[in-house]
Amino acid sequence: MKVIDTIYINGEFIKPHGTEVADLINTSIDTRKAVESAAAAFQLTSKYTKKERSEILQALGGAVERRTKALIDAMLLEYGATRQFVTVGMKLSALSFSNYAQVMNDFDFEPTAGKTKVRLEPVGVVGIITPWNSSTGFICNKLATAIAAGCTAVIKPSEMSGIQTQVLIEALHEAGVPKGIFNFVNGRGNVVGTEISRNPGISKISFTGSTVVGKGIIREASETLKRVTLELGGKSPNIILDDADFTQAIPHAVTLAFNNSGQACIVGSRLLVPENRLEETKKIIKQTVEKLRIGDPNKGETDIGPMVSVKQYDRVQSYIKAGIDEGAELLIGGLGHPQGLEKGNFVKPTVFVHANNDMKIAREEIFGPVLSVITYKTEEGAIKIANDTTYGLAAYVSSSNQERAKKVAARLQAGRVSINKAGHDPLAPFGGFKQSGLGREYGVFGLEEYVEPKAILEEHA
Repeated sequence: MKVIDTIYINGEFIKPHGTEVADLINTSIDTRKAVESAAAAFQLTSKYTKKERSEILQALGGAVERRTKALIDAMLLEYGATRQFVTVGMKLSALSFSNYAQVMNDFDFEPTAGKTKVRLEPVGVVGIITPWNSSTGFICNKLATAIAAGCTAVIKPSEMSGIQTQVLIEALHEAGVPKGIFNFVNGRGNVVGTEISRNPGISKISFTGSTVVGKGIIREASETLKRVTLELGGKSPNIILDDADFTQAIPHAVTLAFNNSGQACIVGSRLLVPENRLEETKKIIKQTVEKLRIGDPNKGETDIGPMVSVKQYDRVQSYIKAGIDEGAELLIGGLGHPQGLEKGNFVKPTVFVHANNDMKIAREEIFGPVLSVITYKTEEGAIKIANDTTYGLAAYVSSSNQERAKKVAARLQAGRVSINKAGHDPLAPFGGFKQSGLGREYGVFGLEEYVEPKAILEEHA
């Protein structure tokens, strides 16, 4: 059993005031101390030159990279992500710091508007609140953005990521950067998260998680008018146009839907296919899903691991039952465990066909390996179905005609649309339309969320 009984404030591992050890509970007292530490450090970091910030970013990135194996092992142990997923994710995590060093060095912090000089100043202490499904990646990117802007941070990771967080803190500590730049406080959202949202010493919050929690953060943060960036839930459509190569597009769609065992906000959980190609689609889906390897996430060949917890397993089961009860056709998968994996939180990769946007399985974020196939008659109809959602985080389009795909992509209400593959550009903006969030992360767009413009008006001759 791994016992984690310290938090990280002002460059030191200290004993928290919390008493509910099993659930990693700390008190608002610890959070306030972390805010004070970050505020004190901000008096220095806000004045750092680009060179000084760059040196800190490079040091942190190198420290994370050196602990890659330990971080991967922690992710595998703690929530069952597959080795394939965490290996790719860890590379991106370490690169977050060098990417933001590049963005910062190219960024003009003193642009001119009209005849006026504008100073883009760091917003202050940033409260960073992250989920469990890619803990290290979210923390690294948000922290790198804050440091590039000249901010300091108080970080509340998910209480379900204690082991991952501890390894990451140890790695960041070994970088030897000035104390107080980043501080970690474990605990529940209704204790630590609420204190971060309310504390007047926090100027900005960057949160990734559910839409429900995001709305609560906005309400709490409104009392002190904090700047807020939210990356929330998704119910992402994947449109397969009739001219696509279905032998490639459909297997890719299955991979998109079941990425990270379906426990990701950007998974393509709604697959839209032409009505006259449904039978072909069903055949390819079944062939693809039957080949998926479910089981031990430590094995490099495993495609789908267990759900993060019993609670999440039960949640996914309830959605599968809802799909059956609502009348969707169960193509493959279903209730219960895969054969031979009855003892873990393993879910059968499940695909429903003849689904529609009125069904719960097509409207709500499931966070598990469940795919809903919806048919359309025309391209216009596909776009309408895709946009008929309260979410707007990601979307996907497949077509053999790149120009056609780009025209469809331009009409989709989503913060990021990928054509013919699931792309990721760490310098391109990421965030959601509608109830999938506010603001953007990554690249210049992300950095702009962490600065405040100050106009310096001078008398001109």
